[in-house]
Amino acid sequence: MLRVAGRRLSSLALGSRKGSPARNPCFAAEYAYGGSNGSICSSNRSFLITNSLTDQIRGFSSGAVAPGNEGQETGLISDIPATVAAIKNPSSKIVYDEHNHERYPVGDPSKRAFAYFVLTGGRFVYASLARLLILKFVLSMSASKDVLALASLEVDLSSIEPGSTVTVKWRGKPVFIRRRTDDDIKLANSVDVASLRDPQEDGVRVKNPEWLVVVGVCTHLGCIPLPNAGDFGGWFCPCHGSHYDISGRIRKGPAPYNLEVPTYTFLDDNKLLIG
Repeated sequence: MLRVAGRRLSSLALGSRKGSPARNPCFAAEYAYGGSNGSICSSNRSFLITNSLTDQIRGFSSGAVAPGNEGQETGLISDIPATVAAIKNPSSKIVYDEHNHERYPVGDPSKRAFAYFVLTGGRFVYASLARLLILKFVLSMSASKDVLALASLEVDLSSIEPGSTVTVKWRGKPVFIRRRTDDDIKLANSVDVASLRDPQEDGVRVKNPEWLVVVGVCTHLGCIPLPNAGDFGGWFCPCHGSHYDISGRIRKGPAPYNLEVPTYTFLDDNKLLIG
């Protein structure tokens, strides 16, 4: 665009100097009077040049980019806007201004390493973020440290006297630990299993016949039974009158099942691990 403007200005100046006397009255006067009328027509000549220059600049923005106008040194300026001319006369020849930078072709081999590095780095960042989000989501669903600490309970059995019951808290629920005597063991094994509502032998409910470990929650409505009470010497729920025997089996009342036996192991003779 700037080159076209320069050529037009140059052609305007040359045309004003080299024009014929018939076109320019000042030049005709100079020829007629032998060049002595230069002072008379100097102002007229400058007016004509200024007027022509103004007309060229006024139509320069629309005519510079119009098809066919770039190669014309002089002539009428088109009144069609540049955008309209580009739409009406599409061309695949695109000229880029490369005077202040170097233009690389698409897929330049010298830039492939950098492009691969940028793409691979971006994908690595995305993969790391996705992995972090997945780990955060999975860890949010896992149990916390305080919950894991309550998952198991170690109990010292050395202080429990024979025939007595101790209540400990495990996972927010009471657990009954009863140290049974020989009479208690004989009484638990003498029961007719077929007559029970929830038939279970005593040997199935204990790992050591001396120790009975059951969850202290009534199987009817979740009440806490009273130890060493009831018609069968085991536990009694005063809420609705459920009676459990010395093995924690339901013998009387609305409770449908025996008292639950939790998971436990004996670490040694006097150590019990619940959970």
